Amino acid sequence: MNANLKETVENFLKNYSLPGADKDIVSAKIVSAVIVNDGQVGIILDFGSELPESASSLRSEIESAVGKLAGVTSANVVVTSASKQQPGRTASGPRPVQPAPTLSPAAKAPPTPTEIPGVKHIIAVASGKGGVGKSTTSVNLALALKERGLSVGIMDADIFGPSLPMLTGLDAKPETKDKIIQPLEAHGLKLMSIGFLIDVDQPVVWRGPRVMGATQQLLKDVAWGPLDVLIVDMPPGTGDVQLTMVQQAPLSGAVIVSTPQDLALIDARKGLAMFQKVNVPIFGIIENMTSFVCPHCGGESHIFGHGGAQETAAKLGCEFLGGVPLEMDVRLSADSGTPIMVQESDSAAKDVYRSIAEKVASKLS
Repeated sequence: MNANLKETVENFLKNYSLPGADKDIVSAKIVSAVIVNDGQVGIILDFGSELPESASSLRSEIESAVGKLAGVTSANVVVTSASKQQPGRTASGPRPVQPAPTLSPAAKAPPTPTEIPGVKHIIAVASGKGGVGKSTTSVNLALALKERGLSVGIMDADIFGPSLPMLTGLDAKPETKDKIIQPLEAHGLKLMSIGFLIDVDQPVVWRGPRVMGATQQLLKDVAWGPLDVLIVDMPPGTGDVQLTMVQQAPLSGAVIVSTPQDLALIDARKGLAMFQKVNVPIFGIIENMTSFVCPHCGGESHIFGHGGAQETAAKLGCEFLGGVPLEMDVRLSADSGTPIMVQESDSAAKDVYRSIAEKVASKLS
């Protein structure tokens, strides 16, 4: 069914071409991807180095027409381009973002962050390197904040390695209403990820401007409000996405996640320093995988070391938010799409997440 509908959509797109072009958008390879899932259709239009003025109207026209095809329940069209100067504000297309300049008396200042309608606070959850459990921490922290009566959403800002679909057990495509993407919902959280818009098995091969544009789209072209807190699960490192977030979003604060290892802490310090340079408050550091308690003998082991994040927090003058133990149930629940915070089982990790949420919530108030 999906294969037949995908072929139907691809053939239908051959009816469209850009003004003055001698090829349709499929032959011209402007159609970067067509994803079909049970009648929900996602289309990515990649205009290469330059975004034409007709891109916005073409996007709207295709989205409307594809949505009326037999077997299609919803259609969402995403526009990307490597162009730094893009015309207008398209609801599904990336908007321009300026790279951080080398300031001189005549240079332009970086973009000023603008409020996200209906969102009171935005918290970045970051790490210096991958594999430290940042995404799992983001989801469980969000759920722990929700337990406290807050309305919470999660934006998965990892364009190259989105993990929110797996962590929340969702395999769906978001709808678009009045040119605004509607976030999906699971476990009482509002959710958005590039993984909901494209095939999670399809590699994203985009350069900086396109990544920055997609990040802006997830941030500002989604109906997030009303929310007390939007958790942004940042990709590891200090690259284009991090730059876009600090320039475009009024961050209330940042939480740094690390394992106790010296190698992870070196990179965590870099991530922390980046937020400090742009005057984003550091809410504190979380030490993930702080210890392992054997379920058979009850013995405690510090597989990745112990106390490194707490020591780093003390040296850098920020709060140590807590140490999350390495538990089999946390990993199993993440893989199954039912985070540990929504499970009935007893878990020391759940108590730690609740404690961390209490500290974070106090900083917001």
